[in-house]
Amino acid sequence: MKKPSTERKLLNFALLYRKNILIGLLCLVIAVALELTGPFIAKRLIDEHIVGIEDQWHEVEQPDAYTVSYNGELYKRADRIEEGDEVTDTATILQVGRDYMFVPSSVPLTGSRSYQDGIITITLNGETFKAEAKQLSLSELYRFFEPEQRSIYWLLAIYLGLLFIAAVFQFIHTFILQKTSNRIIKRMRDDVFAHIHRLPVNYFIDQPAGKIVARVTNDTEAIRELYVKVLATFVTSVFYMAGIYVALFLLDVKLALMCLLLIPVIVVWMKLYKHYGGKYNTVVRSTVSDMNGSINEAIQGMSIIQAFRQEKQTSKDFERLNTKHFHYQRKLVRLSALTSFNLVNVLRNIAFVAFLWYFGSASIGVEGIVTAGVLYAFVDYLNRLFQPVTDLVNQLPQLEQARVAAGRVFELLDQPVEPQNHDSVARYRGRIAFQHVTFAYKKGENVLKDINFEVQPGQTAAFVGHTGSGKSSIMNLLFRFYDPQTGDITIDGHSTREWSRQQVRSHMGIVLQDPFIFSGTILSNVTMNDEKISREMAIDALKSVGADRFIEKLPDQYDAVLQEKGDSLSMGERQLISFARALAFDPAILILDEATANIDTETEQIIQRALEVLKQGRTTLVIAHRLSTIQLADQIFVLNRGTMIERGTHSELLSEGGQYYLMYQMQQGAVKEGAM
Repeated sequence: MKKPSTERKLLNFALLYRKNILIGLLCLVIAVALELTGPFIAKRLIDEHIVGIEDQWHEVEQPDAYTVSYNGELYKRADRIEEGDEVTDTATILQVGRDYMFVPSSVPLTGSRSYQDGIITITLNGETFKAEAKQLSLSELYRFFEPEQRSIYWLLAIYLGLLFIAAVFQFIHTFILQKTSNRIIKRMRDDVFAHIHRLPVNYFIDQPAGKIVARVTNDTEAIRELYVKVLATFVTSVFYMAGIYVALFLLDVKLALMCLLLIPVIVVWMKLYKHYGGKYNTVVRSTVSDMNGSINEAIQGMSIIQAFRQEKQTSKDFERLNTKHFHYQRKLVRLSALTSFNLVNVLRNIAFVAFLWYFGSASIGVEGIVTAGVLYAFVDYLNRLFQPVTDLVNQLPQLEQARVAAGRVFELLDQPVEPQNHDSVARYRGRIAFQHVTFAYKKGENVLKDINFEVQPGQTAAFVGHTGSGKSSIMNLLFRFYDPQTGDITIDGHSTREWSRQQVRSHMGIVLQDPFIFSGTILSNVTMNDEKISREMAIDALKSVGADRFIEKLPDQYDAVLQEKGDSLSMGERQLISFARALAFDPAILILDEATANIDTETEQIIQRALEVLKQGRTTLVIAHRLSTIQLADQIFVLNRGTMIERGTHSELLSEGGQYYLMYQMQQGAVKEGAM
């Protein structure tokens, strides 16, 4: 089945709020329709109320709102004559140059005109008409305009009112669409962050943290610009252009058809920009992710960088990425500079050349094929047509940037997730069994080979071996971060595959070699904001592991705010908090992953006492480097290159004189040497 395109996925997110979007678009349509009435009102104002006095005027007997007094007689324009008006004579008003002439007879209204010595000459279709005429003074001309003033004022008032109403609808449209856009992005960020928590652990091993952060922050911010600004501009421009084209067709079909040639030009350009802009933006967004990863790594390892004087090399690595980013950004700038304002200007000039060519200089004269009002309206609409075109072209860079960013976000969202099932399962008794388990992170490179062992409820089992022997892999399998290729892992006789990964982990706790402390208070690091763990339970857990000795010396004690990663605490103090965390969650199975490896000898005694509290009533699996810490374990398993070579208690393994014995002797020798 073909996967939906990036555009389709963006649309699906938008459709989650389709009601608001439809309301916003309806307001937009109303605003555009009201705004585009302007040229039509201007056309009527020009043709009927300004240029309209150039017409036949009939002499009438009775005065009304449309009659004009001239030379002691009452005159009324031909299109204002109503039933009941008694017409006694007809006159004509014509414009010659900049002057208006009063002709006391009926003459043609079209044709070329000239005036000399009180005679007006009209040439039309090869025929010549002559008649007496008198030039109207400004005061006399004003009388013929006077009846139209009220209509002109009304039309202007209507237009201003429509503009005000359009502004209100425009505001509602902008507010609703921007509010909805921000909701869409909030929903998308929440979905992406929630999706990250459902991804298998191996995804985070393959992806630098900075790249993932860039997708959740930078890329979604680019998409926000798409919904908030770009799409709003595109939708507005499309509706605006559609409205203008409707108006153009109402004015003149042939001219409107000529203007339609603009649409394929824009479509072709958008496709070209999508091709090249998409290619450049893909590199730019990828490079931004790499830069985030580089910055994150540099900050995390700043102490090592400075200690080994690698500042220059680190800066060079970042400069290489920054130069690549600059290079492709420059290509995008060049691509945009070649178009945007320049492209629209070229199209506008071509449109006006075609407009003039169509009319011709003669056509705009008195024998023109259109009225002055139509001409004004068409020029106005033609000018208005290029504003949305400018907006469309100027938004292409942001559109492509957002489209590429969306592709990266959806690529993350398309990553397969672990099946989710948080239904509670009964607390384990804690019997663990590995049965012929073989496991490889990469196909053909087995890190565990035919592992078999069993740990009874309440027992403490320790795993020892050199680096790379497979100790941590056993814990990863037990937590179901991975599943073995062959064999089975059971808890209380149930295969871990029978439960979801969340259910398997629901009664397990872990303490790592380097405990992770979250930003927040000491208590929040123990409770992990779980409502099931009260403040009293957290404090009891901290006291049980002996953490109260240093906590109660702090100004805010248990509510003390910890810095990122708990850098204000010593390693031992951080470890005690992690022990309290495990104790508060009361796991049936506890895993200690080299929990005392980085602790000094004095602190180790405190940690060992805390461990004894922690292990009570639980099945405990310990990964240990210091063999002195596991002498009381019920079982010790010795691993070597993924195979289990020895098992037994501390005394049994020493008596065998095998690998464990050699490791123990080496550590004892190192201890004695250190004591000398």
